[in-house]
Parts: sequence; structure tokens; C-alpha cells
Amino acid sequence: MKIGILVGMENTFPPALIEKINSMNAGVTAEYIKIGGVKMGEATEYKVIFDRISHEIPFYRSFLKNAVLNGTIVVNNPFWWSADEKFFGYSLATKLGLAVPKTILLPQKDYIKGVTDASLRNLEFPLDWQGIVDHVGMPAILKPHDGGGWRDVYKVDSLEELWRDYDQTGTLAMTLQEFIDFTDYVRCYCVGRKEVLIMPYDPKNRRYLPQEALAHYSPEMIDRITRDTILINEALGYDLNTVEFAIKDGVPYAIDFTNPAPDADIWSVTEPYHNWIIEKMANLLVDYAKNGQPTSHYHRWYKWLNPEAASPIASRAGELAQELAAGVEQMAQKASDVLSEVIDQITEPIKPKRAPRKPAEKETKAAPKAAKSTKATKTTKK
Repeated sequence: MKIGILVGMENTFPPALIEKINSMNAGVTAEYIKIGGVKMGEATEYKVIFDRISHEIPFYRSFLKNAVLNGTIVVNNPFWWSADEKFFGYSLATKLGLAVPKTILLPQKDYIKGVTDASLRNLEFPLDWQGIVDHVGMPAILKPHDGGGWRDVYKVDSLEELWRDYDQTGTLAMTLQEFIDFTDYVRCYCVGRKEVLIMPYDPKNRRYLPQEALAHYSPEMIDRITRDTILINEALGYDLNTVEFAIKDGVPYAIDFTNPAPDADIWSVTEPYHNWIIEKMANLLVDYAKNGQPTSHYHRWYKWLNPEAASPIASRAGELAQELAAGVEQMAQKASDVLSEVIDQITEPIKPKRAPRKPAEKETKAAPKAAKSTKATKTTKK
């Protein structure tokens, strides 16, 4: 029984993880995957594949979807990963009752070749920039609606700075988010939607701090961060993720929580956190290889798309939020169990019936051309 590891440029986490799994003598071995031409509909030789790079390599993502179709467990699920992005995550978190900074999704500045004014006729023009700024406030953070690694992130202090930085964003869809002037900041590993490690983090200097930096946190704060981390990962269905909180006036604001391939390099996260994630991921992957993956067939957040189901689910999530006194470990397990129970009670989505085709109807096909990036003429600020 084998676990395949799919990686990019990482040099410390993958080999350490492979060594750890192979040293467990659990009847499971781990190795790097080699992929050539992929035949459709054929299974891989791996029971589990751990994906660290498909978000940057479309060929890998398609390979992984085919692998899932043919029985391989992939961590993280490539279908769910493809469907999620950060702006959707912010909206989902508000449905779950998490504190999230005010956020607005902005149209792209530029568009791919072939997009004209006629293509953009549904866009409001010009944008109500002042109304956007009045809602979010200043200063604010301008960042991609889907991305990571602190790329293309700007802090803006005025409408003029917003225009200046927005003009540099090209074809990226951006969000403008309320800036939280935090006193503390943490990044949390979450493994298997039940194991949580809260790591103090200094975003200004991009460095992790030792656990002693959590000494002044109250038990209630630790419990809430743990609960919110598990809650969002239960909804997203991620087996590995990081959740970041900016803490202000005793409130942990969820800033970023769609990171299905989080940093685990020893020189970045430091040795104690590196060792923790290796142990937890090794145990998770071996468990999945031997016992299968306890994951729903549908997105955990599917229920929120059904208004009739959303209300009772939100109520149950609210009840869960009040059960912190039982302690972190007991609370974390209960969060996973209760949410899984609620999700399992929801019926699988019913496929809509196709309307009968009229004899006179004719099928039409559209074949859009692939295009390269260019500047569009529609979205200007003036």
C-alpha cells in the first residue's frame, strides 16, 4: 500500500514526511510520484496522494481529479480546492458566525484578449469608489480574491493610493478588505479538521514566534480560535489548511483561511512547528491509506446554497459556539462530530430534471478562442 507525494520546490517538508511515514512500519510506504501521459479512466498505483503543487500546475490538477474518480484519496480534494477562493471563504465564514473584516470584491482592471466593452455591459460603470471606501474604511488591504504567499497585496491609506495600486493588478480580481489594527496575530495549522496548532506570528517581519508568545492569551481566547479554525475547515472540507487571525480588542478576526498547501518548511515555520506538522500529517495519511477517508461526497458548504437548510444549520453552529467550557480537546472533537452529524442529515442535492426538448429546437455550440492577456477598455476609475 503506497502514499504518493506530489511536490514543487519544497526541500525540507516532503523528504521529512516520507522518512517519517516509512519509519512507522505501518504497512504503508511513501514516495515521490512520477507522472507521464495519463490514460483516462485508469487508476493510479497509490491509495493516497498528498498534493502540494497542483494549484500551480493545471496538468497535475487534472491528473488528480482522474485519480479521485478512480478510487485514490487525494489530500486536499482537488474538486473542492478548485471550487474555493478567498472571497467565497469570507462570505462562508460570515454564515458560520466568525468575525471577518468588511470585504468588497472588485472587478478586474484588465481582461484577456477578446474581451470588449460589449463583454462587460453588465458591469457598473464607473464604479462607486467612494461608496466602496466608505464601507470598508481606511486604511484597507487590497489583495487578490484568490491567491497566497503575500503576493500582490497592498496596504492603502487613501482613495488615491487605492487607484494607484489597483492600476497595477492587471487581470487579477481583487478584494478590498478592512484593515484590522491588531495587537496579536496567529496562524493555525489544522489537520484532519480536528488537530489544531496555534502559532504566534509576526506578519510585519514574516516570522513565527515561539509558543511562549501565547502566554497572555486567556483560555477563552484559545478555545475560540481553536473552535473557529475547526468550524471553517469542517465547512471547507480541507484535511490540511491554515487559518490566520488578527486579534483586536479581544476579538479574533479571520483574515485568511483558504490555504490548502500551507508553508511547512523548517527554515520558515521553525523546527518545533515543522516537527508537529510532519507527525500529524504522517498519521493522517497513513490512517487514510489503511482505513479510508471520512469525507462527505459533496462540498461541506453545499448546505449554504440551499436557503431552507441554511437556517437550522446556522442555529446548530451557534449552539456549538456556546460549548467552549469543556476544554480545547473535548470541544474540538465535539465541533467535528456535531458538524459532521448536521451535514450528514442534509439530503444529497437532487439533480434538476431537464425540460423536454421541442422538436423544432436546435442545439448550438460555442467555441471560444483561447486568448492572451491584454488591457481592456472598460474598468477605469474615472
